[in-house]
Amino acid sequence: MKSLFDVPFLPEASYVDFLRDNVDELDSVHFSLLPGARLDSRILQAEQAERSENLAQLARLQGPRKYALMNSRFYLPPLLTDTENIRPIIDTLEEALCLGVIDGIIYCDHYLLQRLSDEAPDIASSLEAVPGVNTMLDCFGKIESQLYYIRETRFQQPRKIILDRSLNRDLDMLAKVALQCHTQFPELRLEVLANEGCLPYCPFKLSHDSYIALANISQQDTTYQLNCNLGCVRLLNEQPHRLLLSPFIRPEDIDLYFYHIDTIKLCGRSLGGGFLRNVFQGYLDRRYEGNLLDLLDAVNWLARSLYIENSSLSFDFANMLSMCDYRCDQCGFCKDLFEAVSHRLPAAIPDHRALAD
Repeated sequence: MKSLFDVPFLPEASYVDFLRDNVDELDSVHFSLLPGARLDSRILQAEQAERSENLAQLARLQGPRKYALMNSRFYLPPLLTDTENIRPIIDTLEEALCLGVIDGIIYCDHYLLQRLSDEAPDIASSLEAVPGVNTMLDCFGKIESQLYYIRETRFQQPRKIILDRSLNRDLDMLAKVALQCHTQFPELRLEVLANEGCLPYCPFKLSHDSYIALANISQQDTTYQLNCNLGCVRLLNEQPHRLLLSPFIRPEDIDLYFYHIDTIKLCGRSLGGGFLRNVFQGYLDRRYEGNLLDLLDAVNWLARSLYIENSSLSFDFANMLSMCDYRCDQCGFCKDLFEAVSHRLPAAIPDHRALAD
């Protein structure tokens, strides 16, 4: 069976050991280039590793390609206009290249791509520019245009692209886009994101990404409170059956996608190495006996109060959901299914005694 993954990299020695044990299953890893600089599209919630430790742990993992995350929705203009501000990024890219622990960057802000290309053309010419999932490449025209704009910089063309999450629930369109890409760009590998768990066609997505960028710039995070009061957290608390509409791909269904794509991307680095080991093992095994929410990144907060029995979902779950027309008021399938496979968990008080000793 075919099995190639892109997974988050964390500079935790035990997690790196786990990745080394499964290196034959890895196509690539993605990592934070300068964790303290807040270049990527994640709220930093804990103390981050030093740059030297990050690079040293990366050097321990031989084989998979390595991509630095620089995929924030936007950056402050002084980063893009002042050479002194962008110099630490360029110096770190150069050091990573010298150590042989980087093959490319994952980006969303094309201004940053152009700035790096102009300021450090020799470094750019040694790295792939990989459009991040939040560039939302959901049709061949977008993909073709994105590759053209990369060619206008000094960066190398990407060896892979990640398709928009919406295609996970539209298998006919996924097959069409994949065929066009494989025909026009036969060397280009296609990837899909499996375990994010965001809302389908999320109406908050672009704003949420922008608020994450603002939070990382200001170091004041209000995104969770916004989502509780106005966004996806509120919606899912009120209508939890909508979780089943999320464009996740279960471990049991990945071979269906490997007919069309080359790699499966897993996410959840902000949840730590333990979460990532559990997720990666589930996808390696192509089965997971437990709470579906234990595999999902964006909605993992619900796992404390809600249990969805993953093994109770049908073997043709992905095929069935790919036919969804999102007319929930006329259908009721997901609501009925949700009631059959889920139950609420009793409230529990976390035991923090060990932390207090």
